[in-house]
Amino acid sequence: MAVRRLAEVQPDSFEFSPENKAWAAKQIAKYPPGRQASAVIALLWRAQSQHDGWVPKKAIEAVGQMLEMPYIRVLEIATFYSMFNLAPVGKFFIQMCGTTPCMIRGSDGIKSVLEQRVGAQSHVSADGLFSWLEVECLGACCNAPMVQINDTYYEDLTPENFDALLSDLAAGRPVRQGSQTGRATSEPAGHLTSLTTIYGDNPQTPAGLHSVEIPRIEHATQTIIPPAPQPPAAADAPIEQGGGA
Repeated sequence: MAVRRLAEVQPDSFEFSPENKAWAAKQIAKYPPGRQASAVIALLWRAQSQHDGWVPKKAIEAVGQMLEMPYIRVLEIATFYSMFNLAPVGKFFIQMCGTTPCMIRGSDGIKSVLEQRVGAQSHVSADGLFSWLEVECLGACCNAPMVQINDTYYEDLTPENFDALLSDLAAGRPVRQGSQTGRATSEPAGHLTSLTTIYGDNPQTPAGLHSVEIPRIEHATQTIIPPAPQPPAAADAPIEQGGGA
């Protein structure tokens, strides 16, 4: 397990916004008296969302005060779970899966694009837009290679379409979430090989694409195009009742 330490350069203060403070109070109220420490992960996650995607030392102390926990205990949680970033990240934080299925399917090419366009891991690009980190399995092996950017998965990547994806994000253009080759969820590439009597050989995708704004943190939004919806399931066949003896 890698050693995780707080960033050397830290802000002088941190305070939850009034909205987040009210939200935190609701989370704490879910637990019985004396068990408020159970809300520590939720509060750290909220602090990270408020503070540009990373958790500073002052936020750890603020969470400890709210939960009446020793600071060291909150620090133990923040440093143990890799979901918490302990140093600044880019506006678009990229987690690149390098586990075996993605590696076999070409994640080394995705890594090369990141090294060329962004630089080394845990380094924020000069424009503040990108940073990246190689992580363990993100659970989308059928669509390898893939990355998670902020809270969204991008799958079926090639060096070419991934490079184009980064260019679109940098320019503020709409991007498609999920598969970058157009297939629906984890269907076979090309066409269906099973359930064709229900869905047909080549289910149609919608003709138009609709952009939506999905906020990630208070200082940034990301425009994505939802994946094509699944075709409606066929109506269940009536169940025949067996006759009596």
